[in-house]
Amino acid sequence: MPIYPHIIRPLLFALEAETAHNIALAGLKKNFVPAGRLISYDSLKTNILGMEFTNPVGLAAGFDKDAVALPNLSRLGFGFLEFGTVTPKPQKGNSQPRLFRLPEDMAIINRLGFNNDGLKNFLRNFEEAKKLAQSCPLGANIGKNKETEDSVSDYILGVRALSDVADYITVNVSSPNTPGLRDLQVKPNLEKLVGSVMNEREGSYGKPPIFLKIAPDLDEQDIRDVAEVAKDMQIDGLIATNTTISRPKYLTGRLSQERGGLSGAPLRDMSTQILKSLYRSTEGKIPIIGVGGVFKGTDAYQKIRAGASLVQIYSAMIYRGPYAARHIALELAGALAEDGFSNVAEAVGVDSDKTG
Repeated sequence: MPIYPHIIRPLLFALEAETAHNIALAGLKKNFVPAGRLISYDSLKTNILGMEFTNPVGLAAGFDKDAVALPNLSRLGFGFLEFGTVTPKPQKGNSQPRLFRLPEDMAIINRLGFNNDGLKNFLRNFEEAKKLAQSCPLGANIGKNKETEDSVSDYILGVRALSDVADYITVNVSSPNTPGLRDLQVKPNLEKLVGSVMNEREGSYGKPPIFLKIAPDLDEQDIRDVAEVAKDMQIDGLIATNTTISRPKYLTGRLSQERGGLSGAPLRDMSTQILKSLYRSTEGKIPIIGVGGVFKGTDAYQKIRAGASLVQIYSAMIYRGPYAARHIALELAGALAEDGFSNVAEAVGVDSDKTG
């Protein structure tokens, strides 16, 4: 009998969501979760922007904001890990309760508000833990403090501090829980921000790839604008998508109308459509990480066929457990083989021209 769904998850789900998350993270930090076997099939190996991935299934930002469990997370079968969102100064985030499970919908709503211990603490954790981690690309997701008026300056501080230690950096302009943050996706604002970030990166020693994480609540013109800025500014990669502020009518969870960003299964199709449009708008020339509703290998495969070179998970860790990445990678390998693909790269974008 699988331990997580039958024993561990019911115990955790009996607790308030954020309390349960903190306990799970503490358990990972203390190495109470046995290591999962690394999934390393030739068909799953891929190289993106000079980074080698043993498999394309990564951990999305938000699960471990301060990189406290980095070494042990790296041993659970992930192909890569992303930590944060981190802001220059520590901040408490929004008032509690601010994290809600919707088990009936396999979903999560959060309005955390970039709660984190700040850049100095994050950098210390990241540098120390990186020495102990199993080798895989490690990303850092950066944001702005709620009270900062000059948003660009906060992102510059993040890039400056992390460029020499992170394998890649994600610029988060799409969380719905920081007032005004999504305004940075508007084309003139985005041009200013991305231009400043790329200039700061060029002055660093490490010169890590820069990814931009976008919202799912964008129309076609917004997507074209993002793609144009990404191409003009030569941004290295894109992440589609963050959580949504929309609420599908079919949600049945009693907490479904709580304010915040919705993630999990209800986000799957919406985020995949944004991903597909983004892939078309960038002509497949900019690597995209697909995130949103990936619970199974078939979900990951769908995003890859839509245009993702890599995928990330978060909600699957809550509902499937700590070895979700391992299971998804194994299932993905089977899906690739069934359709005759010898590697992930061959499948990227094959459905991008299909509607629906």
